[in-house]
Amino acid sequence: MATLHIIGAGLAGLAAAVEASRERRWSAVRVYEAAGRAGGRCRSYHDERLDRLIDNGNHLMLSANDATFAYLEETGGRSTVRVVQPAEIPFLDLRTGERWSIRPTSGPLPLWLLARNRRTAGAGLGAHIRSIRAILGARQGATVAEALSGTDDRLFARFWDPMTRAVLNTRPEAASARLLAGFLSTILRSGEAGMRPCIADGGLAAALVEPALGLLARRGVEITFGARVRAIGLDSGRVFGFDIGRSDPVMLESGDAVVLAVPPEIAGELLPELETPRESNPILNLHFRLRTPAALPGGLPLLGLIGGTAQWLFVRNDVLSVTISVADDLVDRSAAEIAAPVWDDICRALGYEGAMPACRVIKEKRATFAQTEAELARRPGPDIGLANLRLAGDWTDTSLPATIEGAIRSGIAAARLAAPH
Repeated sequence: MATLHIIGAGLAGLAAAVEASRERRWSAVRVYEAAGRAGGRCRSYHDERLDRLIDNGNHLMLSANDATFAYLEETGGRSTVRVVQPAEIPFLDLRTGERWSIRPTSGPLPLWLLARNRRTAGAGLGAHIRSIRAILGARQGATVAEALSGTDDRLFARFWDPMTRAVLNTRPEAASARLLAGFLSTILRSGEAGMRPCIADGGLAAALVEPALGLLARRGVEITFGARVRAIGLDSGRVFGFDIGRSDPVMLESGDAVVLAVPPEIAGELLPELETPRESNPILNLHFRLRTPAALPGGLPLLGLIGGTAQWLFVRNDVLSVTISVADDLVDRSAAEIAAPVWDDICRALGYEGAMPACRVIKEKRATFAQTEAELARRPGPDIGLANLRLAGDWTDTSLPATIEGAIRSGIAAARLAAPH
């Protein structure tokens, strides 16, 4: 038997290690991570300013994310995830004060569109149906905005624009309609059972990282932190070794394989002939520590905001968190300049008054690749023509947006393809 070497301990790398270590098809599974911790962008840490555990970003999972929930069940992290049941996603238009919720019904037919109190406020049944058909039937190469041209403007502003930004982290004027259509068709088919928002109340690390590390330790998987891969040696279409910045490089034996689960810019540096997505979009996350535990309308853990700077609110006890996708117009501003209008939105949404509390602003300048048609064409698959190397990451061609589900699926696929037959 041989060794599988996994470069990168983000979610894709962890999922690959969990998959590869399950059936003992390898004599050893070894993981190399440049940072001092696992999880990549999916991480939690204790913030000294707030004196609270916070996540670097707010990642919303849906109950239709089958690979994610299978991973949670296997690693033991499932009990840390709260599922909103029945499914409900609330919104508030800050400009008008109108509130509504998307509340799907069970089954594959979107019968919830028939009920005014279950769909987007201010848009009728016909507008919803026409816009869904427009996205699902969008021409090849169309953007979301192009596909929806001529449909209801209010529905676009209150549903399609925030949905596109949240799912694809790309403005509708640039985002791929076909990628959004694939996501939409999946959740529509699943109905209410697949559209339930899922929140890691104890933090992303407690749900998705720490249980996986515990499982891998029990399975004998070795993880080396602080091991930044500086070069990969290739010969005759195979990897023969790689340099992790220590005295001796890692040399592969016959039958060994590599899963490269690193961000696209790092993969491109290690494999210069590999085409990867080049453009990326930022996401801002802000965390406010309140004087008392926070509560959102209806006791739900999230709230979508329309017409302001803040886009999504999430609550965890006395910490109120905000996510702003495609934040290229804000990311280079100071933390104070970013936080002020966001706190104003929070006060308007929740009726708060007074000075802004302690806040932490987290900037992810390369949160995801820009999910445009041009960048989708640069997504490589797991097999790039090297006999013993496979790629993993949410930026690879999973046919899904760059999400937790995509990262986990990519890691599983890479591990299976790398396995000896």
